[in-house]
Amino acid sequence: MADDGNSTPEYSRPGRGGGSGRRRKAPAPRSTGRRVLRGTVWTLGTVLVLGGAGIGYLYYKLDGNLTGVNINAALGADRPKNIDNGSMDILVLGSDSRAGKNGQYGKDEGTSRSDTAMIVHVYKGRQKASVVSIPRDTLVRRPACEKDGQTAPAERLAMFNSAYEVGGPACAVKTVESLTGIRMDHYLEVDFSGFKHLIDQLGGVDITTTQPIHDAKSHLDLAPGAHKLNGEQSLGLVRTRHGVGDGSDLGRIKLQQAFVKALLDQIKSVDLFSSPKKLYGLADTSTKALTTDSELASVNKLYGFSKSLKNIGSGDMRMVTLPVRYDPNNPNRVVPIDSKARQVWRALRWDKPIPASATKGSAGEATSAGKVVQKP
Repeated sequence: MADDGNSTPEYSRPGRGGGSGRRRKAPAPRSTGRRVLRGTVWTLGTVLVLGGAGIGYLYYKLDGNLTGVNINAALGADRPKNIDNGSMDILVLGSDSRAGKNGQYGKDEGTSRSDTAMIVHVYKGRQKASVVSIPRDTLVRRPACEKDGQTAPAERLAMFNSAYEVGGPACAVKTVESLTGIRMDHYLEVDFSGFKHLIDQLGGVDITTTQPIHDAKSHLDLAPGAHKLNGEQSLGLVRTRHGVGDGSDLGRIKLQQAFVKALLDQIKSVDLFSSPKKLYGLADTSTKALTTDSELASVNKLYGFSKSLKNIGSGDMRMVTLPVRYDPNNPNRVVPIDSKARQVWRALRWDKPIPASATKGSAGEATSAGKVVQKP
């Protein structure tokens, strides 16, 4: 790739030939969370199916809550090659649709964008994971995509989050696969209101802030110290960008990553089976909030997916941001540092840890926002 961050990956993926179908026959599927939580969909899936497991007689109702998207049918054979090394890759998105209950967070302009994006790589053995956040303002080469019978032509310098807007989940997956050379095994998405209600169902999330966070745009007002955030506050935290650091999206990503780890710990501390009513509330809320690929669009499949991830805690995840630099032509945009990005994608393709050299010197690592929020 050229250092402008816009060329197509020149490497090929090791393993079997491409085509349709899943990449590897790993133990049951897995999940993550999104604005994802905005960045947090992965976690949501875990809660959601744990809930479903305890109320089998309501599976049909919960299945009806889920929205599935047939990514394989939409993309066909034009995808990276499959690989059979026991690992798994999931694209987790959070869209910024302002429709319906999400209207309180901005004007509904009839479109949605992926305001948060995380690639979650689960290593063979399902004991560890790496999470790579992609800044929404990253300029990438977006491939041609189709939506509702219309074709959006390829664009050489497109904001990453516009892929979802022009072509929905399938275009987002196609763009990520073009950027990384890695085939996504699964897709998970959650919305604003669903995320907020899920946190409330959990009873809140405990965090500690090292400095005050005041952001009128995200409705967040926190003093330094320990907090139990409710759903509205949690949503404000993962949305805020003006209340901490330099006000950039890179700082917000660090907040999201810190919150995801706190949320994982909170989930593991909750006795989901102590109250059938609470169990059902969590499962019902989670399934209504999620959109998945069609291979996960049932409670049974999601349960197996999350069960295979039960041993991964916050200490077992390494969370990084795609290595980027600010675009010299537009300080409000970033471009991948291709030499470093290749290190990240090469490590994931070969199921290896991401080397420290891959993120050293990246603008995403320069922000101090990640130190503002800590686990209690």
